[in-house]
Amino acid sequence: MSDLTQKRILLGITGGIAAYKSIELIRLLTKAGAEVQVVLTEGAKAFVTEMTLQAVSGNPVRSTILDPNAEAGMGHIELAKWADLIVIAPASADFMARYAQGMANDLLSTLCLATEAPVLLAPAMNQAMWRHAATQANTKTLLSRGVLMEGPADGAQACGDIGPGRMSEPEAIYIAISKYFHAKQIPQALAGQHWVITAGPTMEAIDPVRYISNHSSGKMGYALAASAISRGATVTLVSGPVQCTPPAGVNLIKVKSADEMLAACESNMDTPASVFIGAAAVADFKMKTATDQKMKKTSDSDEMQLTLVKNPDIIATLAQDKRANIMVGFAAETQNVIDYAKSKLERKGLDIIIANDVSRADIGFNQDENQVTVITKQTSWEPAKAAKSELANQLVDFICQHSQSTPSN
Repeated sequence: MSDLTQKRILLGITGGIAAYKSIELIRLLTKAGAEVQVVLTEGAKAFVTEMTLQAVSGNPVRSTILDPNAEAGMGHIELAKWADLIVIAPASADFMARYAQGMANDLLSTLCLATEAPVLLAPAMNQAMWRHAATQANTKTLLSRGVLMEGPADGAQACGDIGPGRMSEPEAIYIAISKYFHAKQIPQALAGQHWVITAGPTMEAIDPVRYISNHSSGKMGYALAASAISRGATVTLVSGPVQCTPPAGVNLIKVKSADEMLAACESNMDTPASVFIGAAAVADFKMKTATDQKMKKTSDSDEMQLTLVKNPDIIATLAQDKRANIMVGFAAETQNVIDYAKSKLERKGLDIIIANDVSRADIGFNQDENQVTVITKQTSWEPAKAAKSELANQLVDFICQHSQSTPSN
């Protein structure tokens, strides 16, 4: 039986060219056994018709706050109580701004305030609108209130621009919805816990054109974040530049440099977090002084010298300041993997370290599978090679078991 069987999903559609994709989303949801009711904004009516949406969903389409056909004319209260989940796809910049401000000036925004059901947004807008500080502030506000989010994706847009802002494909939104209902069936063992996870590479500027970085894809860190969220944890994901889609419900903080990553971790760990996982591949060195202009090669020399200095040791700093009850690190090595990992465990004051042999072409950086050795001061464990999503579940289980046997700081 599907996790969506007999689930009641209210689909809100706002104005935007991506509205046509919502027809396919409705088809996927109803095929999986969900009951779908559609609410249109006035802007959405320019892109999709009520007749089409009614035919696909099998239910009347709503668009007005006071519906004379609803009981007592209070259709918005009826719908707000009916829904198991509200999905807004596409969610325009205008809708997100109004929702963040608590406005209720149309049926859809009123429903979002009147419901006790969770809300999942699939943003869709021009890349400049998505990047604008106001939209980013609204996004952060909504995420902090527990609003779920899928996307946006990165790529070509209808206006001809390329960048983040595309609505996620219907299949991706469908998967996010399925994961939400599946997670509700899993015992919420981590409810009330705050996990902070770093992911991806850092990018250390040499000049405005060049930088120092590495091959980390961020897939392992993002998988760990998704696994912790599925168990009820509040997760802050501090991510370097990656192409991964953040899991629904995560508090995502994007950074570039190691200094920015440390600052983001510290500002989100004012009180000790339950667990910190340093899955990011942080550059060990940065430029002593990054230049403001592009460094030019000279005709009289075939060499260029760069003066590098050590980056802050993020996980050691956080461990020393006791910023989390359980500190977990990663050791990405190409030789003497276990010995180096054990040394790092001791030197940095960690509870757990996860050793990863990145010299192997079949696992580690940029791969979908991984194989690691998990080391504590008392024991070690080597799970079988697996997809990073499955391995993440095993690692979160191990961390949970370890934390239960470790007194809080």
